Amino acid sequence: MQINDLRSQLTGPVFVPGDPGYDEERATFNLNTPLTPAVVAAAASPGDVQLAVRFAAANGLAVAVRGGGHLQPRAGEGQLLLTLDRMTSVHVDAERAVARVTGSPRWQEVLAAAGPHGLAPMNGSSPTVGVVGYLLGGGVSPVLSRPHGYASDQITSIDVVTADGRLRTATPTDETDLFFALRGSRGNLGVVTAVEFRLLPVRTVYAGGLWFAGERVAEVLPAWRDFAATLPDAATTSVAVQRLPDLPDLPEPLRGAFVVHVRYSYVGPAGEGERLLAPMRALGATVLDTVAEVPYTGSAMIHHDPPLPLPYFDRSLGLRELPDAALAVLTGIAGPRSDCPLTSIEIRALGGALDRAPETPDAVPSRGLAFQLFALGIAGPAAAAPMHGHLAGVITGMTPWAHPRRMVNFVSPEEALTPGELRDVYGPELYDRIVAVKEKHDPDNLFRINHNIVRN
Repeated sequence: MQINDLRSQLTGPVFVPGDPGYDEERATFNLNTPLTPAVVAAAASPGDVQLAVRFAAANGLAVAVRGGGHLQPRAGEGQLLLTLDRMTSVHVDAERAVARVTGSPRWQEVLAAAGPHGLAPMNGSSPTVGVVGYLLGGGVSPVLSRPHGYASDQITSIDVVTADGRLRTATPTDETDLFFALRGSRGNLGVVTAVEFRLLPVRTVYAGGLWFAGERVAEVLPAWRDFAATLPDAATTSVAVQRLPDLPDLPEPLRGAFVVHVRYSYVGPAGEGERLLAPMRALGATVLDTVAEVPYTGSAMIHHDPPLPLPYFDRSLGLRELPDAALAVLTGIAGPRSDCPLTSIEIRALGGALDRAPETPDAVPSRGLAFQLFALGIAGPAAAAPMHGHLAGVITGMTPWAHPRRMVNFVSPEEALTPGELRDVYGPELYDRIVAVKEKHDPDNLFRINHNIVRN
């Protein structure tokens, strides 16, 4: 099949370099990770996805998927890129408390559909993140994960086009090997065209942020660590040392500010949430305090993640503990006497239901992890070398307290690029189980524009 044949058979449009619309179709959220595919198939239906996968296999092209939001495959050239925006839909069955999404919706679309029914999806910190990619990586909610686990625990079925061009439905009772491995391996096993998942009966949460002056980092970090250790599963918190850009979507006191941002949420009565937060408020003056009872649909205000595409570099690390020595190192790296240019160095306190095994086994590797660190620097390609240097300094500095596992949704394009390194992220037993499913359903490694799970 040639390009013109693909064009004639697909319902959606097909683009090659130089075509009008090619640049828009291949765009990613991170402007530093451009894709230069040989062909872009803008699928308008699952049948289009099947045709495109068969075309790629017949022509020796790897398949990449730009599903939406912040997830992007590893940057590369010469692949077939599938985009799924034209087949996007969200349907909420309020009686069953489930949502079915097709294509590449963002979480804000699910929030808008579920909220009027008093139901909440287990979305992440940013509502502009793509639903499917987030779920395939496990997905951690800044509100609901400590009470309820990983977002992928709520999945009830997955429609996926595998390398043979077949559309399969994986559930706890059908295509069980795929149902296990898809939940945690991101895009390694096929193109997911639809997912059904449970929603939770949550209308409001007590949530928001406390921003302290950055000069107080040595005081705030240990106070936050001790505070986090006291919280019940219904409460969730993270902290970030931030040098924020001067952006209009930020509240006025935060524009261009150096701050320590304590994030907090509590699912339950506001009065109890306020009581639990008291130790952090007892630290005194804040630059801004937004913690209050809010609709769950407005929970994006907890993190205030950037809503629009931007250029950035990032690194991540799982942490098994945060002793005083670790916090002293982090203060030295990012505190007021440092030359740190990084926009944010974040630590999420995990635990609670995130440590519990799911009802149906999955491939999420980070259960039992105490903390997840994520460092981010906003800058273009010209600043790549210094940014990589500062990010490496964070990782090196915190490595004495590292855990080999980490959340796969936080693994950056520069990390875990060899099978051995990726095997460390998953652990050998889990990694080998995923490899077995990969070799069964994608023996030629068609889906390799990602953190590629293959045998050593």
